[in-house]
Amino acid sequence: MAKEDYYELLGVQKGATEEELKKAYRKKAVQFHPDKNPGNKEAEEMFKKVSEAYDVLKDPEKKAAYDRYGHAAFQGPGGGPGGPGGGYGGGGFHDPFDIFREVFGQGGRGGGGGGGGGIFDEMFGGGGGGGDNGRDGADLRYDLEISLEEAARGVEKEISFRKNVTCERCTGSGAEPGSKRTTCPTCRGAGQVRRSGGIIVFTQTCPTCGGAGSRIEKPCTACHGEGRTPKTSKLNVRIPGGVDSGSRLRSSGNGEAGHSGGQAGDLYIVITVKEHELFERHGDDLFCEIPIKFTLATLGGTIEVPTLFGKASLKIPAATQSGTTFRLRSKGMPQLRGGGQGDQLVRVHVEVPTSLTSEQRKALEEFARICGDADHPVAKSWFDKAKKFF
Repeated sequence: MAKEDYYELLGVQKGATEEELKKAYRKKAVQFHPDKNPGNKEAEEMFKKVSEAYDVLKDPEKKAAYDRYGHAAFQGPGGGPGGPGGGYGGGGFHDPFDIFREVFGQGGRGGGGGGGGGIFDEMFGGGGGGGDNGRDGADLRYDLEISLEEAARGVEKEISFRKNVTCERCTGSGAEPGSKRTTCPTCRGAGQVRRSGGIIVFTQTCPTCGGAGSRIEKPCTACHGEGRTPKTSKLNVRIPGGVDSGSRLRSSGNGEAGHSGGQAGDLYIVITVKEHELFERHGDDLFCEIPIKFTLATLGGTIEVPTLFGKASLKIPAATQSGTTFRLRSKGMPQLRGGGQGDQLVRVHVEVPTSLTSEQRKALEEFARICGDADHPVAKSWFDKAKKFF
């Protein structure tokens, strides 16, 4: 029977990149993995086929040979891929799980002598072995809301949060003081057990000891054998000027305590900046709108405007129109990584008085007469242009 095309097995085009091949194989391998399809021989066979296809196409030399000669490039004297110089297996049995582990990643942050079994083992029950290897503590997230003023100037905040810390009574061992750990009778200290699924051997975390390789004679009365206890912790956090909503600050080692000597996780402080009643933020620039009297807009002058760092003088030229935007240099947000400061944009709106005294009204009427406003030249010009539409 003719062998299936490797590219079709993975569902990619012939010119697929290395990353596209890896992504396609990851998807197929998860789909047909025997642990996902117990007792399904067809799925097991497909798992081996896609593993064989990826084994060839991920290797530049094998891929070039396959692209030129097809499956014939790997036919050994025995007529199959297992022959000398052949592709899949390279002259001997090839465990498809080797490729699977390669793609999904093996191991993690090693703490206290080993870091577990990576994504592969998390998905399919393996990893964690090697006896009393430590497991790293989980990372934590803390959401912190600050004002725009605090984001501009920087601020120090005290935060309070709950996390698992190393048990003081047993110092993290999980055993009651005076008691000890004994070797797990199921895995005999390995932390893993192996089982056979046809030609494939599966490794998974020992169900008796949970991968520790040992059992506690008498669990600690404080943490009940966990080795950690929940505790409210306080931490002073320095927030630098220039942060924005979504900024993350990392506090190394302030996450949850690890297991059996594993490293502590990290704490990530995620910033949210509250909306301001006066200013809008656009990157490192600030924007605000300010009303000015029509006399100031007409005659010109200088006004004081608020900024996040105090007051600033703004010169208003004569004949300023409503909606004009002015720029105050370096009055915006500081750049988070240094190197400068944004600007503040000020848009002015000319205020029209809502009530006038008789004296003010007479003065304005005289001003309108002098300007010729009584003839409404602007309105007349607009209507002259609009006539053609009617």
